[in-house]
Order: sequence, then structure tokens, then C-alpha cells
Amino acid sequence: MLSLKELEPEKEKPLELKDAQTLLSNLKQLRQEVYQKGQETFTRWQPLLERQSFRPSALNLAHYLALREHDLRVLQTELMPWGLSSLGHSEARVLPNLDAVIATLSIICGEKVKEVKYPTLTTFFGGELMLTQNVTELFGGQRSSRRIRIMVTFPTEAAHDYPMVKELLQRGMNCARINCAHDTATEWEAMIENLRRAEVETGFNCKVLMDLGGPKARTGQIISPKSKKRLYFGEIMLLTRTMQPKRSKAYRFQAGCTLPEIFDKVQVGATVWIDDGKLKAQVSQVLPEGIELRITQTRPKGFRLKPDKGLNFPDTVIDLNPLTNKDYSDLNFVATHANIVGYSFVQKVGDLDLLQKALEERLGEHSHKIAIIAKIETQQAVHNLPELIVAAAGKHPFGVMIARGDLAVEIGYERLAEIQEEILWLCEAAHIPVVWATQVLENLVSTGTPSRAEMTDAAMAERAECVMLNKGPFVNQAITILDDVLSRMQEHQSKKTPQLRALQVWQKQE
Repeated sequence: MLSLKELEPEKEKPLELKDAQTLLSNLKQLRQEVYQKGQETFTRWQPLLERQSFRPSALNLAHYLALREHDLRVLQTELMPWGLSSLGHSEARVLPNLDAVIATLSIICGEKVKEVKYPTLTTFFGGELMLTQNVTELFGGQRSSRRIRIMVTFPTEAAHDYPMVKELLQRGMNCARINCAHDTATEWEAMIENLRRAEVETGFNCKVLMDLGGPKARTGQIISPKSKKRLYFGEIMLLTRTMQPKRSKAYRFQAGCTLPEIFDKVQVGATVWIDDGKLKAQVSQVLPEGIELRITQTRPKGFRLKPDKGLNFPDTVIDLNPLTNKDYSDLNFVATHANIVGYSFVQKVGDLDLLQKALEERLGEHSHKIAIIAKIETQQAVHNLPELIVAAAGKHPFGVMIARGDLAVEIGYERLAEIQEEILWLCEAAHIPVVWATQVLENLVSTGTPSRAEMTDAAMAERAECVMLNKGPFVNQAITILDDVLSRMQEHQSKKTPQLRALQVWQKQE
């Protein structure tokens, strides 16, 4: 049985000056390493930095990458009892934040105040200012107190339903997204004409993003038994090299594929996801006519294959040209009508070179004025993100879209939140705007009633600079609700820093 003496808490060790001096020494060493490694990276990037305005951001990104090579958890814990920054909000200002902590710790250690150098306020908050300027350049200025911009995907109806377009703009849309995988230049032009007319009548400005389709693998024609339309766990299907498979006794379930080039790269044992992860399969054979798939995960009641559903190959390195022949054709319209080009399936710097060259061929010396948003949707794109940022933002106004649909399937759902955080951090370090996309308020847009979880997701989207809503019958209501949620949340949080506004929920109501 424990005695009362044993239950008494031990006397805590008070903070000692020697601890602060050791901490100061460690911080100075860290600062030197971050500076040196960051300068080396920045020097390597300099040939890519044609836009002078992006150079300070590229330098901060280089310092941030150097900082994050270290495991800072012990150092953060040691800083906290001294009432100092734990470096947890350093993304936009790496060296100024380190310098501020070092300066204060130097005073604690007895150095003369006159000899201590703090960063100026302009230097300390310069990163936030540059991010704000980049957001304005990309998405236009704020229309209200809401800091976060709202992007809305146009349906085909936007080409002939002017009142709908006008209402979207009145409710708070800042950027209209046109998906080039759907409709034609005729509809796109009509959509933009309706939007420009609405701008004149409402006095609100709106940017146009045109999203290139890219080499998205999708299912083609479907063949299934007349008596059985659903696939179950353990069953076999054939994914064919042709869009229109032929019936055979060997494979009762078959699906065509829009990108047969992928089959030359897929190996036995590789995972294939169908329809945004609703059906999981494993490659059991690679055949001349296609790949044989064994179903490894599906719904208890089975899964019904449908045409034009996405295919993902997360275990397979697919090094395809991200610009298809259709994309090159679409760029003839996009380059002269859009403010922003959405780039799908960009994975490496060479992919950006292709788009930049295509824009230059169409726009000449004015090509650098058109903005680019890179959709991050593969593991390779995540891995190459710092280089992608520098290569793109070094020449164009630039943003990043977290394409959570394909990204979740490619990296695994369990890693999505982690990778999303890392993308947000890296982009903030480079002062690059981020678009929070895929399934935002999806139930509300589709049915008129939001789920509890998606309301929380929408609130967390405040950490990005723009939130994308997809098309649906209740998108107008979704804009209004999203506008309200984002406006409220920005009073409590800026990026990942809490804003300690006086709490009102528990105050006595008059």
C-alpha cells in the first residue's frame, strides 16, 4: 500500500540559466546549418527564378526545407517553458522566427539589450504579406471580410442559364472553374460570356480557371452477365486494352480502358482502384489483351461497374505525357480565354516545361502573365513538390490544388491528412496559395443537406487560400453556407495559428 509520502509530488527542478545557455548554443548552431543548407539549395534554384518577386519566397522555402531536415521535437519542448516560440509557426518566416527566438534567449542569458538584434516587423511579417499579394494576383481581391476565396465548378447549364451564373457570383464565387474534360469550346465561350456579363451587372470580378483533362485513365464499355451485374470479393474481371471489349466465356466481367499504354507498365501483384476507390483489385495476370484483375475489396452487396469511372494504379510508376493531344488542342482556347490554367497529373519539372512551352507558343512574351495551378494527385508529385513550386512560380503566378480524390487513392486514405498537412506547410513556406478541393460540402451540393463531418472539413479549409465546390443542384446554398463558415473560422484561426478572439459562447446572454 502506498504511503502518503510516496504520493507527494516531487519538487520540480526550476529553470536554470545554464539550461538557457545550452539552448541558445543549440539554436545558433541550428540557425547556421539552416542558413548554409538553404543558401546551397537556393543557389541551385536560381536559374529557374525569372520572376524577381518570387526570389524571397524561394529563399524562404529553401530555408524551410533545411529546417525540416531536423527533428525539432525536443528543441520545441525545451523552448516552451521559457515562454518562447516553439518554432511551430515558422513556415512563412524561417530565419526571422529563429532570429527572434535567439534574440530573446540572448537577453535571458545576460547579453546586453543594445547588442541583441531582432528582425524588423516588416521582415518578420513579410512572408504573410507576400502570400496575401500572391492570392490577390491569382484569385483577385477580397469582396468582403472573408479572406478565403471560393471556386465553383461550372456545369454545362452555365452556358445557357445566365441567371444561374449571376447568382453564383452574387453569392460569393471568386473563381469559376471550367473542366475541359467536359463540353466543347462552344459551351466554354458561352459560359465565359455569361460570367463577364454578370461581372458588369453586379460589379464583382471573377477569375476563370480552365482545367485541362490530362491523361486520366477511365473505364470504357462494360460487359457483364445478364443475370449478374455486380462484382463481389474474390471474383475475376478483365480490363482490356480496347475501349470496347468483346464477350468471351473466359471473362464474364470486362471493362475497356481509355489509356492502354498503362498496361505496358503494370506488373502482377499491383493494386488497381476503380471509381475513386470504391472497388479495389489486384493484378493477377498481364495478358496481350489486357490485365486480369482479382477483386480484393468491395461493398458487401457487390459493386456494379460503370463506364467513364476513374482508374488508379498507385503501385505503378506511370510516366506518361501529362498533355494529351486534346489538351494541346484545348490550349488554343484556354490560353486566350482563361486567367488560370489547371494542370492535371503534373509530377515532375519536365511536365511543367511542356506546359510553359505550349503557352509560350500561343502567347509569346505574354505567356508569363497567365497563372498555373498544379493539381497534386500522385505520390511522385508530392515528392517533387518543392521543385515543382520553384519551376512554376519562378515564371508564372502559381498555386497548388490538393486534389484529394485521386491523391487519397494514390497514397492511401490513411495518409491523406498527413500529406495534406505537408503540402500546406510547404506552400506556406513558399508563400504559394493552396486550393482545398474534392468533396467539399458534397452532400450539401448534391442533396441540400450537409453531413456533420463535411461541415468540419469545410471549417478546416480555412487553412488554405481557396476552397473548391463541385457542381450540383444545391451549389448556390453551399456557397452561402461556406461563405458563413469561412468568415467565422478566420476569426479563430489564421493558417494554423489560433486567433484568440474573446470567446462568446459561454458569455451571459442579455
